[in-house]
Amino acid sequence: MQHFAVTLSDSGVIKLQPACQLSLALLLALVGAELCTASNACERPAPGSPISEPADLRSENGRLNVELTIHNFALPDGSSRYCYLDQYGNQAPTLRLHPGDLLTLTLKNELSAIDHRRSAMAATHSAHAHSQMLSCSAGPMNATSTNLHFHGLTVPPLCHQDDVLNTLIAPGSAPFEYQFRIPENQPPGLYWYHPHVHGFTNTQVLGGASGAMIIEGIEDADHELAGLPERVLVIRDQDLLNPNAPPSKDEPVLPKMLIDRDGDAANNGTGFGKPAKDLSINFVPVPYPDYLPARIEMKPGERQLWRVLNASAVTYLNLAVLCGRAPQPLGLVALDGVPLNLGSKAADVPHWLTHLGVPPGSRVEFMVKAPPPGATALLVTRTVDTGPGGENDPNRTLALIDVSDRAPEPRARLSPNPKPLPAQALPWLGDVKPVRVRHLYFSEKLQDPNSPPSAVEFYLTVEGQKVEAFDPDSAEPNIVARQGTVEDWIIENRSQELHAFHIHQLHFMLLDYLGMPVNEPFLRDTVNVPYLKQRALTYPSVRIRMDFRDPNSVGTFVYHCHLLEHEDGGMMGLIRVEPADSATQSQ
Repeated sequence: MQHFAVTLSDSGVIKLQPACQLSLALLLALVGAELCTASNACERPAPGSPISEPADLRSENGRLNVELTIHNFALPDGSSRYCYLDQYGNQAPTLRLHPGDLLTLTLKNELSAIDHRRSAMAATHSAHAHSQMLSCSAGPMNATSTNLHFHGLTVPPLCHQDDVLNTLIAPGSAPFEYQFRIPENQPPGLYWYHPHVHGFTNTQVLGGASGAMIIEGIEDADHELAGLPERVLVIRDQDLLNPNAPPSKDEPVLPKMLIDRDGDAANNGTGFGKPAKDLSINFVPVPYPDYLPARIEMKPGERQLWRVLNASAVTYLNLAVLCGRAPQPLGLVALDGVPLNLGSKAADVPHWLTHLGVPPGSRVEFMVKAPPPGATALLVTRTVDTGPGGENDPNRTLALIDVSDRAPEPRARLSPNPKPLPAQALPWLGDVKPVRVRHLYFSEKLQDPNSPPSAVEFYLTVEGQKVEAFDPDSAEPNIVARQGTVEDWIIENRSQELHAFHIHQLHFMLLDYLGMPVNEPFLRDTVNVPYLKQRALTYPSVRIRMDFRDPNSVGTFVYHCHLLEHEDGGMMGLIRVEPADSATQSQ
């Protein structure tokens, strides 16, 4: 009788191979062990668990070598999980580097075709491979393709650095190597990494594929932070764990819940009701309807620096810390990876606020003080009005802050001996005259105008150009700019849904909001654009100053709405930044 050994391939297929005689019990044990290992690749804590911080991978002697593998698996309810595991088995490690450090990161794709839910554009993208088989293209653009975007870093949009247009890593292919040096002038702060395959970004990020990056030295920008313990909190969204549960009895009775065209709970304007998505903190879920909070442990009266990333696919945050229902002061020191005082004259002074709005993709870093002995506090997100066409982002508790003398120390602490930051080589962005002003606008359209429940097409259009969804097979840029210049962009929202504008490779300065000047002497890489109200006489807009002065901005890259359903659905544009000495005319 021929005997076989049972193995599980990298793609999850069970294989039978001739082997020495095995007992049935041993054979089943081997199969069970393999299946258990595969299914637990993206294991998550239970609701109400203490929050553990991601593992830190720190550069040494100017180098950081990382090996990441992306995994996924299906849950019984039809949803799916995605995650990155490093060479040590850590899930979604935090990558810590200094300006000037060399990052070498290999990404192995172990995704399998388990998720059949796709965005409106996904089926079109999966029907064909990229027509341009460039050196960075390792496979077709489909549900199992992946790549990496290093959100917020001023890294060139080139092969093996931060290209998301042609880099496509297929399952089973050799590990793909990213290698680049952190720019010497990269501001110290919180950044992040996530997949960016057009048509499938939403599914992978919603499943949990994301991780934090920290460029060290924020205490050098703000000396008041010197020696503080720091805590990294990654807030992600996910499909509802209890989608059919009735609302909590603690909430007011609401009219019948509405469903938006993406199948999520629609914004009802009350601040309550079923959310579009559940949230988690460092993978501890905080599920609807009872929102059993995760737990953060702090010593009484302790000051910490919290570094919070909104890695959600579609959910806006409006963070506050409540003690006895009273909002506590939060000392904001950095936004989107950039210290607030990097270009400001108000050095070493946090901006004290009682709540912090954080759109998807954005980051906030702030000082927080623990309650006194015997008191408790809550980290909450307050309701966000996303407009009549938006998802429901209600009030909900995220974490209970437990105060105890026995609370463990956070894993990391800032240097007690800050050094002066190098002087900025370029004039402050707000003092530079723009070479031109461009007008862009968000808009939406039903695929079938006669069927209100039909899917929505999403657009981000340059004024004067044809309104059409982003085409990943087109290399024709919507905008051509020149390195060394500064431009002002006015971005309107002609839809009844809140959108979050983001651009790769650079930061910008917010100048006007709803036509009113804004005094923000700091930079962003993501900004909300208010939605259109029915009786408005003008389209709501923001005016931002775009900075193309850095040589690392040369190349072709994208700008888009950072609600990933919208991005995947076509709300994206292409920009090419020409070298300063190029003869090509800007357009």
